[in-house]
Amino acid sequence: MEEAMQDLDLDSRKYVWMGNIPLQVHLHDSEVTTVPAPPPLLVLAPRNGYLPLLIPVIKPHFQSSLPPGTDTVWFDYKGLPLKWYIPTGVLFDLLCAEPERPWNIVVHFRGYPADILSPCEGEDSVKWSFINSLKEASFIMNGSTRNVMNMSKPDQIELWRCVAKAGDMDGYNRISARLRPGPVVEDGASGTNLGKGLSNRRNHGESDSLETSRTGKIPLRLYLR
Repeated sequence: MEEAMQDLDLDSRKYVWMGNIPLQVHLHDSEVTTVPAPPPLLVLAPRNGYLPLLIPVIKPHFQSSLPPGTDTVWFDYKGLPLKWYIPTGVLFDLLCAEPERPWNIVVHFRGYPADILSPCEGEDSVKWSFINSLKEASFIMNGSTRNVMNMSKPDQIELWRCVAKAGDMDGYNRISARLRPGPVVEDGASGTNLGKGLSNRRNHGESDSLETSRTGKIPLRLYLR
């Protein structure tokens, strides 16, 4: 039974990692400078990805119809600015009570709503927002952000690549496993078993900081529709 549940959990995570949302992206009417207006762009957006990461695909499609000048790109759905730091799949699930296929959203290349959205300077902003989320989760689980802060630069780059570029679940699991707490020890035997476990880890040169990671806390982020 336990093995079947583990297989189901793995399959579910694979479906999320492999999942895409079909988008139909429209240029806002106020920014159209050509007749006829450019057709909407159809694109598949990874559920675990972020809308700003699609800009290199979206902008060339509308480039010839844009007014002169530059500004930060942003998106809206039915007039609601979409928060760029929330994964595309989460935005879709939150905002589409009756899911659209494709999901029709509007892209803007002007008039960034700085009073509603925090600044986004492209992929770097999205990357560091993701890393900060890891720090928040680590603090909730471990009472410290040390696990994330101690990640090597190559590991940070590879973890972000797995999420943003490749949809590489195996690579993500390999690196993120170092950030997760170990199994929670049951209260009934915690005094003896936990002590033995810590002693064994010390004998193998592992840090006592692992003790604080076994808290059983799960980081959650709640969104309101």
